[in-house]
Amino acid sequence: MASEKIFIDSDILLDLFFDRKPYSIFATKLFDIGLRENFSLYTSALVTANLYYIISKQQDKNSANECLSILLKYIHVLPMELDDVEYGLTNVFDDFEDAIQYHIAEKNHCTIILTRNLKDYKHAKIPVLTAQHFFKQ
Repeated sequence: MASEKIFIDSDILLDLFFDRKPYSIFATKLFDIGLRENFSLYTSALVTANLYYIISKQQDKNSANECLSILLKYIHVLPMELDDVEYGLTNVFDDFEDAIQYHIAEKNHCTIILTRNLKDYKHAKIPVLTAQHFFKQ
């Protein structure tokens, strides 16, 4: 597992920040083990924008700032570019946002995508797992 380049979708990060049980247990474990095992953890700029919006609406802007500041110490943020949006518009994925996330992960050579939203990634060529399933491997 140590050589994995893991892309983390927004639902995993929201589980972590909002301590949504039982999912937050695996999200926390991902970051704890990732630090010890030297996983490479990634997300996209789109995810960070979505996280900020959701956290600021459910809590406040200071909480959103604090959460993202902490997150940025542990995860690499991949840019979203025009080709990612174009991919989202022209692919077989049912969900536009998930198509963009998939394209960002694929073009940056991520080896796994972690999400709880498996159904929207059914056309993925990269393995897509829940955090819980990832630890059962």
